Amino acid sequence: MQRERIKFLIFAVLVFSAPLLFNGGYLMNVFVFVGIHTMLAIALNLLLGYAGQISLGHAGFFGLGAYASGILTATFGWNPWLAMPVSALAVAALAYLIGFPILKLKGHYLAMATLGMGIIIYIVFNETIDYTGGPSGLSGIPNMSLGGVSFDSDIKNYYLIWTCTLLTVLLSLNLADSRIGRALRAVHDSEVAARVMGVNARLLKVQIFALSAVICSLAGSLYAHTMTFLAPSSFGFNFSVELLTMVVIGGLGSIYGSFLGAALLTLLPEFLRAAHDYDIVIYGGLLMVMTIFMPGGLVRGIPALVRALTSGKRGGGNA
Repeated sequence: MQRERIKFLIFAVLVFSAPLLFNGGYLMNVFVFVGIHTMLAIALNLLLGYAGQISLGHAGFFGLGAYASGILTATFGWNPWLAMPVSALAVAALAYLIGFPILKLKGHYLAMATLGMGIIIYIVFNETIDYTGGPSGLSGIPNMSLGGVSFDSDIKNYYLIWTCTLLTVLLSLNLADSRIGRALRAVHDSEVAARVMGVNARLLKVQIFALSAVICSLAGSLYAHTMTFLAPSSFGFNFSVELLTMVVIGGLGSIYGSFLGAALLTLLPEFLRAAHDYDIVIYGGLLMVMTIFMPGGLVRGIPALVRALTSGKRGGGNA
């Protein structure tokens, strides 16, 4: 536990000192999105990596939080700090309500059910034009503000979003190391065995599904008040797949792996823009290589690669 605290403190120091290296500009804005995507990847990893329940509809929860907060503030004049928790509670109630029937399913049946849920939410965003603006989008969403300070710049949004991201990391680490975390891993390994040991697997799966949805909703609210504009295309099926890829590439069952996956898949397209027409080919090829040679994700693959290189150098030196 002490080791985890030290690791978290080092991570927090690196995050808060990173803007000194960026010196503002476009890269700062990209790392704002890395923070939001990290929250989303952690949310999905709690469900998939720890509880073993796949979801292809988490972009829907992300969108619900964003639109709920956006509508409450832009249309009804609510304070963003009040709209965020209200939106999260509404999303949690919805996730809890649909979680019981959906989480009875397993494997590809569960994937298809969550995919259908995400598609329904996406259609609602498009069709409820009076509230969401439909395909044209929702504008006029205010920035967050605190004590007269408006979060209307990249540097301010960076510290706001990464503070929320670090709190999400801390919450998730404590959850993973708790009795609930051990019960989740038991459900992941064998639901039957977990039930025999006295774990209420069905209720636990619904609860982690709801918690995952809440984190997505909070990330959505932050996204809405950072962008100040929302369009349904940001919350479609493609983004759900991208979130799933972040979790798998980063490392299932690892909170820091969620950060690595989110950082890689957010930054990589930006660096590949120079490749022009070949960027998507290079992007897909890199993901294939990492999946083949790092099946445990970056969080396990990078240390293994370092150990292999180190042992190789030692072997060469002894020869």
